[in-house]
Amino acid sequence: MLKHKVPLALSIVAVSMFLTACGGGQDRQVIQNKGSDTLVNVAQAWAEAYQTVDPATVVAVSGGGSGTGIAALINGTVDIANASRAMKDKEIKLARDHGHEPVQHIVGYDALAVYLHEDNPISDLSIEQLAEIYGDGGSYTKWTDLGIEVPGCKDQTIVVVSRQNNSGTYAYFRETVLGKGDFRLGTRDMHGSKDVVDLVENTPCAIGYSGLAYATEHLKLACISDKTGGDCTSPTVASASDGSYTIARPLFMYTNGEPTGYVGDYLNWIKSETGQCIILEKGYASMKDVNCG
Repeated sequence: MLKHKVPLALSIVAVSMFLTACGGGQDRQVIQNKGSDTLVNVAQAWAEAYQTVDPATVVAVSGGGSGTGIAALINGTVDIANASRAMKDKEIKLARDHGHEPVQHIVGYDALAVYLHEDNPISDLSIEQLAEIYGDGGSYTKWTDLGIEVPGCKDQTIVVVSRQNNSGTYAYFRETVLGKGDFRLGTRDMHGSKDVVDLVENTPCAIGYSGLAYATEHLKLACISDKTGGDCTSPTVASASDGSYTIARPLFMYTNGEPTGYVGDYLNWIKSETGQCIILEKGYASMKDVNCG
């Protein structure tokens, strides 16, 4: 685990919490936690709740994408890297070349939702259709190619919204929907999940994707099938938990070696019923059955 002095400001974690942690005169432990934008909201919630469990441990949370967190783990600058995709073989090798041994921890599950504008009349899409919309050389460039017209979409050209390539959400969507293919040119690559949501909410022509927990009442969530014309499944906590939703994925935290001490205590708490009830509250699926009362 890393040894840190408490920094002057903690990224994202409330400054007031930091000041409280510094006020008692006793030594404080800081856990540096960085990575997945998908996980950042629940990571913040875990960090804040853990202050009541162990006031002597402060968890400094920041986002930036799965690739950013994994790079920090490789460089030895974080205790925990959040990721919405598994580390690649080349990343594991690079970490080992730096003297680190990544250990993977599944901390929950997520349904990767396909967002549509609320006025879009389409209700279900297949993986094949998504590949034609998102894939390089795909044949669907207008909503009329799918047999519909979207109100407020002037020329019916599909606005294809994606994530930046350092995102684990980007990598998982590409793997699941496009296989070995590339995204089409001209996608609008957004930095974070909230940016995807905001653009799709305000753009009738748009389609986007991101974690289910970012969904709002002003978006339509597509029901997804494996094949065009087949039975579809909607993205829900339940369908992510049982694997029936096609674009469901595990959510990871990575440490350098098996965590011990205060980092190990924190991860054990995250995996406990209390920690897993928090991830459920945030709209994700828990890693195990829990009774949250």
